[in-house]
Amino acid sequence: MKKTIKAFKFPIAFLLILSSFIACDKDFNVIESDVLGKENSNFTTGETLLPIVAYNKKLDSLQVNNLASNLLGVFNDPSYGSTTASIVTQVTPTSFNPDFGVDPVIDSIVINIPYFSSQVGTDDNGNTTYALDSLYGDPTAPIKLTLYQNNYFLRDLDPNATGSSSQIYYSNSNSTTNSVLNGTSTINFDDHIVVTIHEDNNFIPSEAAIEIWNITDSDTTTTRSVPAYRVVLEDDADKLFWKNTIIDKQDDPVLSNANNFKNYFRGVYLKAEALVGNGNMILLNLASSNANITINYTSGETDSRTRSTYVMSFTGNRLNTFINDFNLVTLQNGNKQLGDDKLYLKGSAGSMSVVDLFPNGLDDFLDTFRVPNGSGGYEKDNDGNYILNRLINEAHLAIYEDENIYNELDENGDAYHKYDRIFAYDIKNNSPTIDYLIDVTENTQNPISSKVISLSQRDTITAKFKIRLTEHLNNILLRDSTNTKIGLVTSFNVNYNSTVQILNSNDEVTQIPAANIISPRGTILHGSNSNVPEGKQLKFKIFFTEPN
Repeated sequence: MKKTIKAFKFPIAFLLILSSFIACDKDFNVIESDVLGKENSNFTTGETLLPIVAYNKKLDSLQVNNLASNLLGVFNDPSYGSTTASIVTQVTPTSFNPDFGVDPVIDSIVINIPYFSSQVGTDDNGNTTYALDSLYGDPTAPIKLTLYQNNYFLRDLDPNATGSSSQIYYSNSNSTTNSVLNGTSTINFDDHIVVTIHEDNNFIPSEAAIEIWNITDSDTTTTRSVPAYRVVLEDDADKLFWKNTIIDKQDDPVLSNANNFKNYFRGVYLKAEALVGNGNMILLNLASSNANITINYTSGETDSRTRSTYVMSFTGNRLNTFINDFNLVTLQNGNKQLGDDKLYLKGSAGSMSVVDLFPNGLDDFLDTFRVPNGSGGYEKDNDGNYILNRLINEAHLAIYEDENIYNELDENGDAYHKYDRIFAYDIKNNSPTIDYLIDVTENTQNPISSKVISLSQRDTITAKFKIRLTEHLNNILLRDSTNTKIGLVTSFNVNYNSTVQILNSNDEVTQIPAANIISPRGTILHGSNSNVPEGKQLKFKIFFTEPN
């Protein structure tokens, strides 16, 4: 992934102080002691390991509509294989009942979809320069990109559901076609092509700013905008298509409101295909106000022509399709009783892992940390919280990346997994953990450096991740929470914490973080199975304080 990244660098002392303030539950932040010291302290500290089981879950049929952004292209993961991502999206006019004037003539049609990018400096002329934030694969390897008019109607409501339920479209990533599932049938978008809008047999995303020249009789001005997929259509065939499709429909009901238009012009299908080589994949910002199709035209009498535009934005339903060819590894559901040797975390409808924090039940854990009441139960305080005889200072999962991928290099010769992030979530409530929610290190500008206390960055020396679950565990101890399983997925943006549904899930995992869908990368971790070497086995560590 070609990316300019500024590492998140807290001084070590600051992190230690910050951790000490938030490590303990707010109900237990004082241990009575007037004199501290080896001889006088009235508490001791210790640590323990809890037995856990971590296993794989293959991800099939995930929700692929209503995502914050969309992937487009071909990506070859060195540990898994290839993923091809295409997009189907509705378009909606920004105004209705247009009056195109007298004798309208199209000058050009411009398709513009911004990439996600960051400012990195200025050039010799003082113009802003950019780097693409979410470009995966080989930035010099082209793909074939074709834009079609799509004739499949992406409906808003599910006619087979009770009430007014939104229609959900699910991935069909085990297929070799650009298709999705709607809960009752399979839709192959190649079967719903009307006409080719544009074809590019050598598409490579560019980090260059977009320059737009505005030439008039008296002046020429230039404006610059962020890097984008931008196509200018000026051929007679292109003009004729858009004239017949839009301009000639003036006064037709199809241009009178959004619903009529979406049923008439059902959208655009951006189809990615692999060429020779690794290919590239880019994240498109179709939700941007600058993402649109603009028809530039002139109209009026011969001696008083005026220039005008008709703009259609990419609003409405849109979805990703994925074709996964994981020819380097076989993804399958793991062993829920014994755990797995290796954990496979792969985005774009690949695989995740589940960590059962208490596979043997909670009894031993509760007996150790709670104060018994002598009647087979536990003491409570006046607020109804359980009283503890051990205070949890820190609890975290220690996870190590597999050595076989540790030294993989990307196309630039950099450590391929250097910026891997793992997102941990509460699979019972389909929500982030409490530790994530109270993590003060959120960085909205650079997600790679965000939430680094609850979801640590990958240690570049040991390839270790630390997933903090202190408050998650305290919630179980103090309030009888039963959310005892944690889901692990890959994520390039840990700030994006919405979830998407799984079609007809047959176990406790019913949703996953949406960020995993739009993150094509994968990693392989050491699991919890006893076959894993002791120094690399996934562990659940607890550090506690106990009054004497």
